[in-house]
Amino acid sequence: MSRLYPHPIMSFVLLVIWLMLWQSLSPLQIIMGLILATLLPQTLVLLDEEPSRAKKPLVIIKLFFVVLFDIAVSNYNVARVVLAGRESAVDTGFVNIPLELRDRYGLAVLATIITATPGTFWAAYDRRTNVLTIHVFELKDEEVSRQTIKNRYEAPLREIFE
Repeated sequence: MSRLYPHPIMSFVLLVIWLMLWQSLSPLQIIMGLILATLLPQTLVLLDEEPSRAKKPLVIIKLFFVVLFDIAVSNYNVARVVLAGRESAVDTGFVNIPLELRDRYGLAVLATIITATPGTFWAAYDRRTNVLTIHVFELKDEEVSRQTIKNRYEAPLREIFE
């Protein structure tokens, strides 16, 4: 089983995402999802990547709901600004965040969280200094943005991956 599905969690997530994207449980979509869920994780085996060692499932679940909440709030805030036609009056900017997280899988999840949240994106990451640069659409206080990333996302990801 581990040869066919070397990363079973990733395979399961790929299948679920595929079915959600197509919004269908038709046999064809299930078969296509299973093919992708079987073949795509095999590429990691070819790259000789170690599988993720995610721990603490309760922290994962808590982080999932924190991210969902933050995405909903951010969607509302960005829509409010755009619909009010105040884009030019909004202060945007870049924030440098020194990270303690070094696990490549944890960094990938952090990049996904930041990029999936409307109004922010992962602009740069310096592996030597471990400093992340993000762009914030509605930047009110750099330190608040920095602490939000560190406390709400980085701290749980460190628990999960390190």
